[in-house]
Amino acid sequence: MKRICILLIGSLLAVAAAATAATADRGASSAGAAGVFTVELHKTKLGKVLTTASGFTLYEFTKDGPKKDVCAKIKGCLTVWPAMESASKPTAGPGVRAALLSTIELPGGTHQVTYAGHPLYIYSDDSGPGQTAYVGIKQFGGTWEAVSASGRAVK
Repeated sequence: MKRICILLIGSLLAVAAAATAATADRGASSAGAAGVFTVELHKTKLGKVLTTASGFTLYEFTKDGPKKDVCAKIKGCLTVWPAMESASKPTAGPGVRAALLSTIELPGGTHQVTYAGHPLYIYSDDSGPGQTAYVGIKQFGGTWEAVSASGRAVK
């Protein structure tokens, strides 16, 4: 029995570590050596939407206010919908308007990337670049939408 519990705990820790690494990889692959995040524009089934440099869809949360992350105040929200963070002002890829990019400070001092005032997130269960299956999902009291180059929700 003791051996089974140890194996089970070890397996759970391995799964948690893999999930954390996958989420970190999505952000890290789009960050440069100085921790600067680049927002890009990629074509998806829904049209062109904002993505990470790796092509993972970026989302806005309808419950957020302009330049205000409400998700950070909801238990478990940032675990499912991690904030896109940048150590300095994010950069704009082709088709992305640099003037619409900024950051806001989150509790703890990290900075979240915003576009047209919308805090940006990734979905922790996105399995690959260009995925839009989670656009329109209702969780944590709001709806999660992709974002266009103009800063409008893509539904």
